[in-house]
Amino acid sequence: MVYVFDGTKIGFLTALLIAFSDPVAIVTSKQTQIPLGMTVMQVHNDPVRAKKAEERLFSFDPDCLFDLDRLLRSGMQNNEQLAFRYLRFIAQEKRPVSKRLANPDVFAAVECIKKVGLEIHKMHGFIRFMETASGALYAPFSPDNDICDLILPHFRARLPQFPFVLHDVKRKKAAVYDGTSTFVAPLAQADVLLSADELGWQSLWKEYYGAVNIPSRKRLKQMRGYMPQRYWKFLPERQESPPDL
Repeated sequence: MVYVFDGTKIGFLTALLIAFSDPVAIVTSKQTQIPLGMTVMQVHNDPVRAKKAEERLFSFDPDCLFDLDRLLRSGMQNNEQLAFRYLRFIAQEKRPVSKRLANPDVFAAVECIKKVGLEIHKMHGFIRFMETASGALYAPFSPDNDICDLILPHFRARLPQFPFVLHDVKRKKAAVYDGTSTFVAPLAQADVLLSADELGWQSLWKEYYGAVNIPSRKRLKQMRGYMPQRYWKFLPERQESPPDL
């Protein structure tokens, strides 16, 4: 049976309980092709049962709730099914299983968790802020995983005097620091008016980049090693104008 939940942690934990004994269960919140012969069940959130499941899982492995958060944030197509199989295995074994890498579900879950953590680390260095006319900073990016709120504390600590917006254009949401507090909000599109200083610095940076660049020795492979190509569209030196948001 295919168990469809609403994409929240409460919904997932409710689905975990309902589908636990189903050996061929598929747990998802995404549109997916239903395998031949399987039926669909819409899972309705049950906060009380979800809380009990959370406490039970924590008693087996205190780290598994952190792992669950990372797995649900993953941009992998099958991340929710992977989380279901991994958490169910922990519940079946009644102990941590993250070291049992011979199990394919454990290995896949551990690798997925690592990838989310690695992208968080990369974004600490890859994010490029632009100064707006109001003095606030704006940074569009398109991460593979749902991490904008997880990288926000890093930049709040680094830039406590500047309000800023981290705009995940892929998921149409933003993590915002208003100079006092932080919050996450939907943001489909942003019409950003850059400051004169920002436009000037971008122009100078492009001029410098063009001056040091040697067309006959582009070394694209090396460039991709330092900065993955999927992030290039948000770099001033790789575009003629600000990104089309």
